[in-house]
Amino acid sequence: MAARRKKAASRSRKPAELIISKARTKAAVKKCNVGGEFYEALDKVVRELIKDAEGRAIGNKRKTLKAVDL
Repeated sequence: MAARRKKAASRSRKPAELIISKARTKAAVKKCNVGGEFYEALDKVVRELIKDAEGRAIGNKRKTLKAVDL
């Protein structure tokens, strides 16, 4: 019985949620196919951009991210 619960718990774990939309990303690409690993790489770049923008805003004594922070 414990083995079943353990197995079910391991299946219910999701990979880290993406902050980008796969459907919208695919729709934005006009002349190419999108490989599965592209989404994770794009998500990583977007997270870094947000992190850097947040650092810049805090450095400028603001709590609001603005386009200039990118």
